[in-house]
Amino acid sequence: MTKTKRSNDVNKTSRFCDQEIEFENGVRGINIQIPSAAPSNYYEVLGSTGQLEEVVLDGKLFLPPGSKESTPLVIIVPGSLGVAPSHVRHAETLCTERIASFVLDTFGARDITSTVANQTQFSFAASAYDVLAAYKVLANRPEIDSQRIGAQGHSRGGSAVLTAVSRRFSDVVLGKEHSLAATYAAYPWCGQQFLNPGVGNTEVRIILGDADEWCSVAQAQGHAQAVRLAGGQISLRVVPGAQHSFDRDTPIEMIADASVSPSAPVTYIADDGAMIHPLTGTPDAALVDRDVMVYALKAGFGQKGARIGSRPGEAEIFRSDMLGFWRKVLLK
Repeated sequence: MTKTKRSNDVNKTSRFCDQEIEFENGVRGINIQIPSAAPSNYYEVLGSTGQLEEVVLDGKLFLPPGSKESTPLVIIVPGSLGVAPSHVRHAETLCTERIASFVLDTFGARDITSTVANQTQFSFAASAYDVLAAYKVLANRPEIDSQRIGAQGHSRGGSAVLTAVSRRFSDVVLGKEHSLAATYAAYPWCGQQFLNPGVGNTEVRIILGDADEWCSVAQAQGHAQAVRLAGGQISLRVVPGAQHSFDRDTPIEMIADASVSPSAPVTYIADDGAMIHPLTGTPDAALVDRDVMVYALKAGFGQKGARIGSRPGEAEIFRSDMLGFWRKVLLK
C-alpha cells in the first residue's frame, strides 16, 4: 500500500483502494467494496427485465473519532478526473464536523483513469446506480444512521447524485421506503433530466460558477425549477466568475483533451427510463449516451478544451457553502 499522511497527497498512479489515507487527526480510510452494476442506459434499470451486468466498486469510509451508532454520512462522488485530493479534503472537513464520509471510486474497478475526452466509457445511468449501490451497503453499517445519509457529487458525480435522488430512478433501485436524505451537486452537468423530476423528501442543493465551461448554468437553473415545480425542496447558488471545479484550490488550467458541449439540448428521460432524442421527441429504449452525444457534436454544440481550477478564495467559498448545507440537513 502507498501510505499518505495528508488528504492532499492522493496518488494518481495507483488505485485509490491501494492507498492508505490518514487524516491529521489520525482517522484512516477503511476500504469498502460496493456491488454495483453497469447498465448501458436508464431503460436497462427501469424498464427492462433483463439482469444487469455486475461490477464491484470500492471506496474509503472515514469515521470521525469515537463514532458510535447513528453517525450521519456523506457519500462523495468524484467527477471525470476520478478521485482528487480535493475530494479527500472534503471528507476530512466533514469528519471534523462529526459527519462520516465515504469517497466512492467509480473508475478503478472499471479500469478507467479519466472520462474527460470520452464520457461514454460507461453510462451516466451507471454513475447514478453506483451512488445508490453505495447507499445500500453503507446504510447497513452499524456506525451509520441510515436516515441521515447524503450524497455529494462533483461534475459527472454531480450529475449522478441528481439522478440518484429522482424518485423515478431511486424507487426502482432502493424501493419506495428508502432514499437519500439530501444531495449536494457541485457544478453538475444537467444534460439528462427525467420528465418527472420529483425527488420526494430529499433536500437538494446545486452550486456552480457562472464562468463554467463544462456545464450550463441555464440547464442547472431549468432543472432546479422543474424539481421545484414537482414539489421538491431545492436551492441553487451561482458563484460569480468561478470556473469548473473551483473547489480544487489549484490554479486555473486548461484541460486540452476535454470534450464538452454545455449548450447542447437537454435529453429528457421517460418514466420507463427510455431516453428521448432532442430531434424526435419520442422515447427510444435503445438510445444510449453515445447516440445523443454524437448528435450534439454533429450539430455543432461540441468544443474541445475547457478550464478547471480556483481563483483565490473560491475554495473557501465552496467549503463554507458545503458545510452550511450538511450542518443544516444532517446535524439538525
